[in-house]
Amino acid sequence: MKLAILGGGGFRVPLVYEAVATAATGLTVDEVALYDVDASRLGTITAVIEGLGAQLSASGAAALPRLTSTTDLHEAVAGADFVFSAIRVGGAEARTVDERVALGLGLLGQETIGPGGLAYALRTIPVALEAARVIAEAAPGAWVINFTNPAGIVTEAMRTVLGDRVVGICDTPIGLVRRVGRLLGTNLVGADSTASVDYVGLNHLGWLRSVTIDGEDRLPGLLADDAALEEIEEARLIGRDWVRADGALPNEYLFYYLHTEQAIERITAAATTRGEFLAKQQGDFYLGAADSCCTSPLDLWRETLHEREATYMAESRDEERREEDVAGGGYQEVAMRLMTALATGRPERMILDVGNAPAGAVTAATDAPPARRIVPELPADAVLEVLCVVDGEGVHPQPVAPVELGRLGMMSALRASERAILEAAVTGSREAAWRGFATHPLVSSPELGAKLLEGYIAGHPQIAALLGEGGIAEPPTR
Repeated sequence: MKLAILGGGGFRVPLVYEAVATAATGLTVDEVALYDVDASRLGTITAVIEGLGAQLSASGAAALPRLTSTTDLHEAVAGADFVFSAIRVGGAEARTVDERVALGLGLLGQETIGPGGLAYALRTIPVALEAARVIAEAAPGAWVINFTNPAGIVTEAMRTVLGDRVVGICDTPIGLVRRVGRLLGTNLVGADSTASVDYVGLNHLGWLRSVTIDGEDRLPGLLADDAALEEIEEARLIGRDWVRADGALPNEYLFYYLHTEQAIERITAAATTRGEFLAKQQGDFYLGAADSCCTSPLDLWRETLHEREATYMAESRDEERREEDVAGGGYQEVAMRLMTALATGRPERMILDVGNAPAGAVTAATDAPPARRIVPELPADAVLEVLCVVDGEGVHPQPVAPVELGRLGMMSALRASERAILEAAVTGSREAAWRGFATHPLVSSPELGAKLLEGYIAGHPQIAALLGEGGIAEPPTR
């Protein structure tokens, strides 16, 4: 069995390799192929993984998967059974532009939320689509597991080429459900669980709305319990009173929508943005790892990883993230469980990013009827984040209760903005890009949308090349 990792020179790739090499889920992988456009970073991560492999072998691990690396995409994915997509177009340096352009206009500067996320999508979607076309040619039977952010809209774009064989993953929803399960004394997402979990939303915009055990919804009792809510990271971030009033536990990224001004103040008060921190930290790591006089690449990587994880979402947290909140394996563990269920047929229950209706139900001529959609009010080809059962036959989204008007409105507004960016990424239309930036719920201004667009064109060569020469109509003045 072959696994290809796109973005194989990325900093977190050794975590994926370790999960694969230790057969953490009982699945044996014969080959791991790393692909990256940056040969230097690819070589550094290969050295880290080789050091990790040596330690695993010394500790008595079973035969390790063969490791290969290449800057040729076709070679990397040819014959692959699974492809993990974890690309970052422009690297951490481009993320700093995403953040600073928005912050310079008094808007939220964050990687996946707000205009920064749209800029990230705009330069990433063309690359993701090209990768999907190469996979369709070189590995037509492969499952693609997308880590690339913004995961929802990137997954949606890749599905236009590969259909239902593309699945997006994120570890934040499953982390929320696991924390709730611990408080209730049960594994809510175990393969043998009989609990009913209603989680619905888009990637980084979702809610846990009910947890039914033995016919009883246990969530209202949890929301009424101060001590219980103190153990749930999302409730601490958003506020206990709000989650009670809203009647649901939100994904942690709702902080940026519900406490926008506070988030902006904290980001601007910091000496650097998250992107600037990572650009320096990871830049130092890659330089240090290439220095033969330094500590081993593996040891340096571990030191850097610890610092990175300890400062995750620092602008939204009043305290260092609790150990139990980062336990559970992260996105690599979620990906391995998904991969294992598909390969072995052993069922899993997971929260994943999937189409609102099966790709086969949607054609150019006709949309899937509402009865076949998870959320009838949203387009059939929109990608949603919901609980799924995964087995050897594929990924099976589970039904959700009707979505409340307020949540539906937030989901619709965000996805409409992202779809305008998707249109711009495919067609090169500046007008579509302008609409995308202007109509994002955290912007809602044609004037600011125009300034964002021009700022990102100036700051990102990829976006400038995509949208070409020319300008956009001036917004009306008051």
